Amino acid sequence: MSPAETAATDCVLAALTACRLVPVLVVDDPAAALPLAHALVAGGLPVAEVTFRTAAGAAALERMAAVDGLLVGAGTVVTPAQVDRAVDAGARFVVSPGLSRAVVERCIERDTVALPGAVTATEIQAALELGLSTLKFFPAETSGGAAAIKALGGPFPDLKFVPTGGIGPANLASYLAIQSVAAVGGSWMAPRDKIAAGAFAEIEQLTRAAVALAAA
Repeated sequence: MSPAETAATDCVLAALTACRLVPVLVVDDPAAALPLAHALVAGGLPVAEVTFRTAAGAAALERMAAVDGLLVGAGTVVTPAQVDRAVDAGARFVVSPGLSRAVVERCIERDTVALPGAVTATEIQAALELGLSTLKFFPAETSGGAAAIKALGGPFPDLKFVPTGGIGPANLASYLAIQSVAAVGGSWMAPRDKIAAGAFAEIEQLTRAAVALAAA
């Protein structure tokens, strides 16, 4: 087992793979966290990536992490200090837009899954040297999309990807059909404007539809 892979992190990766979808959430008000969490769970998707793009990110993550049965991670994490904030708030995995050795090493120190972004063979090799087995592929559509992931599967047959960026109902199937894709990240089931508007019943419906589409 590599330094980045412990029993706890392996369990989280297995859960993400089982879900197949990772909602990428931008929360502007922590008060939205609990009803949002319950909408996702009710819709059949017990996982959430709460981005640190807003000042409310850490507080929202902490509230959502308290919901039974919901696997919560932090997104847009770019510094070791943010890793600490995320893990202290209850994050079980940490997602970054790019590959930062300092961020990955802090995740290892905190026994937390690191999912850094990588889209080139050079970035992937650097991630493998850090002991990682699953990476975010971001921004997916503008970095070659499903075809690029298939191509990278040749030289890196054991690597898994969580593509994110530009993926929605229209192209979801093309990504999930790839053997090396563990799960797909997206925001269409819980858009920022609907979260801000408190449209949680609609988010539950969108989530349920996304889960059905992924299963199909």
